[in-house]
Amino acid sequence: MLYTRKGDDGKTKKFGCDQRMSKNSMTAEALGTLDEVNSFLGMVKVRSKSFRWKVDGMKIEQMIDWAQNGLFIVQAEVAGAEKTIDGNKVKKMETWIDAMEKAMPPIKTFFVSGGTEMAAMLDISRTMARKAERRIVAGEEKGEIKVGKETLAFMNRLSSLFYAMARLTNHKSGINEESPTYE
Repeated sequence: MLYTRKGDDGKTKKFGCDQRMSKNSMTAEALGTLDEVNSFLGMVKVRSKSFRWKVDGMKIEQMIDWAQNGLFIVQAEVAGAEKTIDGNKVKKMETWIDAMEKAMPPIKTFFVSGGTEMAAMLDISRTMARKAERRIVAGEEKGEIKVGKETLAFMNRLSSLFYAMARLTNHKSGINEESPTYE
């Protein structure tokens, strides 16, 4: 059944806990923001199938799928399940980011988002991942959310991964990055 009627009063519960909490809580906000990132990545993954570049033997859609599965682990942890991100996931992202950086000119300035549609969607993914990270950190600071240090590192690297993917997508498409004019 897709509905339970248990949340009709604006309350929900964490995994494995009978205590109800407001859907406006830091935990609910973090979970919702993580869900937004993961859902949007579904669209990015579908649209990425025409891109043929690989990093460390992985196609772009495979990296996105991998990131989505990592986000499910983060969501489970934020919800109170006994799941956590393994440090190897953070290292894997760092390997991908490093490989992408080596394939492009070095960063010397900020860039205006855009170029290709895929790069723009990856930039949106980057900002959504940062927002989710901020929500998790806010919940941690208020003592409402407890996640491991590797989970925080995973969320931090995730936005860097999407940034690198956006840049590489434009680079491989022959699109020059546009610096802001600040005019």
